Amino acid sequence: MATEKVALITAGGSGMGADAARRLARDGFHVGILSPSGRGERLADELEGVGVTGSNQSNDDLRRLVDGAMDRWGRVDVLVNSAGHGPRGPVLELSDDDWHAGLDVYLLNVIRATRLVTPIMRSQGGGAIVNVSTFAAVEPDPLFPTSSVFRAGLASFTKLFADKYAPDNVRMNNVLPGFIATSSASDELRARIPMGRYGAPSEVAALISWLASAEAAYMTGQNLRLDGGLTRSV
Repeated sequence: MATEKVALITAGGSGMGADAARRLARDGFHVGILSPSGRGERLADELEGVGVTGSNQSNDDLRRLVDGAMDRWGRVDVLVNSAGHGPRGPVLELSDDDWHAGLDVYLLNVIRATRLVTPIMRSQGGGAIVNVSTFAAVEPDPLFPTSSVFRAGLASFTKLFADKYAPDNVRMNNVLPGFIATSSASDELRARIPMGRYGAPSEVAALISWLASAEAAYMTGQNLRLDGGLTRSV
């Protein structure tokens, strides 16, 4: 009998995190969802999973998510680190507190959850971690200063982690979405996209699902752009 697989999704109550949770459940994963709003618990109930109302900025809340999954299913195979929005504004008008908040939202959210699941994945013989990042990690955008800075740092962390834990078959990759339809639609932003349209959350979820699957077993430490051609660098 095949081993049942378990996926945890942080910031999974809405947006790309929620779409990832639905897609992974459709793919046969049991899902555990963390969300600060309560929507994650409701979605988890809908998907017959484990839901926790809490923040990915809290080690205690993340521990409750991991412990809930371990108590119910005894394993964690996939972690999807999604996030909310950090501070925005002109780059020199952001306060120290704004920058510290961006660090919490965009980088430490991944590090906290990864600390908890990595020993579990190593003991099982493998696992996959997928971080929802941004196109601005490779081409900084003044619209998203704290996201640009700290997700560039996330790319470095991901490579360091991936190299260290590759021998344990624990993989980590980043998905770099462009403008997705969950964002506020704008003709000005749409005009920047060569494809002429916003991405669909389901397209992001499909890439997350593939990275979580055995088909992506040889991919780790990578930053995969899903942006309709938005970024110009090669």
